[in-house]
Amino acid sequence: MAELSVIIPTLNAGEVLGPTLSALAQMESIGLIKDLVVSDGGSEDGTQSAVIDAGANLVKAAPGRGGQLRAGADAARGNWFLFLHADTVLARGWSDKVREFIERSNSFEIAGYFEFALDDTSLSARRLECLVRLRNRLFGLPYGDQGLLLSKRLYQRIGGYQDYPLMEDVDIVRRLGRRALVPISSRATTSAVRFQQDGYWLRAIRNLSCLGLFYFGVPVKTIKKVYG
Repeated sequence: MAELSVIIPTLNAGEVLGPTLSALAQMESIGLIKDLVVSDGGSEDGTQSAVIDAGANLVKAAPGRGGQLRAGADAARGNWFLFLHADTVLARGWSDKVREFIERSNSFEIAGYFEFALDDTSLSARRLECLVRLRNRLFGLPYGDQGLLLSKRLYQRIGGYQDYPLMEDVDIVRRLGRRALVPISSRATTSAVRFQQDGYWLRAIRNLSCLGLFYFGVPVKTIKKVYG
């Protein structure tokens, strides 16, 4: 029987976490979710209180998304893992799509990711969504804001998340390999705040630069300075 652990890393995410948790609490997810694990990197804004009020399992970890995700996975009790960012909201009906994925005959050998969407109605947002779809199709490179669904067995086999403050999502999908990555036909809508603040094209270029540096073996701590 599939038992799903949802694992969310947080750091001062009080303003965005509520909708994410609400989407996970939809009635149709009853019987699927074994536990909700929030791995917090030392929030000072009430995030931890919100997690406890929601009945989730609060795990305290050193700040850094890769390490937080790893700590969350270590504490999770399910045999399937769904890793999700704190500002990413799954569309209604997401749990049905997850069940369909898990029931596939080869599900223990593959990992799933959701369709990327932004909470912004601008043309720039739509263009970026198209580029992300193209990136996924051509390079098999979904980012963490699209979620990652995989069995605990597969997660452990590839070595799990590494203790990286950045690029942990690229690292794990690269180890999974393109053939193991399968899209889930349900949207994951993430916050557009960083793109709106920095400008869509500047942020996109910065992200692409970080990706290139990572593939050329530049230390992640150096890449983090470029990312901002």
